[in-house]
Amino acid sequence: MSEVIKKFMYVNRKAPYGTIYALESLEVVLIGAAFDQDVSLAFVDDGVFQLTTGQDTKDAGMKNFSPTYSALGDYDVNKIYIEKESLEERGLTLDDLQDLKYEDEDEDWAEKDSIRLVSREELAQLMDEQEVLLSF
Repeated sequence: MSEVIKKFMYVNRKAPYGTIYALESLEVVLIGAAFDQDVSLAFVDDGVFQLTTGQDTKDAGMKNFSPTYSALGDYDVNKIYIEKESLEERGLTLDDLQDLKYEDEDEDWAEKDSIRLVSREELAQLMDEQEVLLSF
């Protein structure tokens, strides 16, 4: 029996806290990756805040789940697209985001960047190439 691999993209549009969307997206991404699907993530609009460094949730009384993003490479989730326009519209740069890496087994476990900065137009093209799009 051959295994069917589908291309899944999880689109993150919400800020990390105040709703359950960001945490649920992360949980679903890990489940999809566990089933060996071709998983990618996109961060647009306020979703770009999910990857910012230095998140402090003590006053909000919520668990800071942002360190979990650094484990995505261990689940072969290494296509993380950041919409350039969303980042710029919020006064952020790539330096404000976590440094997410993965080890490429095809290149002697070389450490590579998971984050790819793409334009709105490029992201639309990537979305067209997916078989399943889930928006959070």
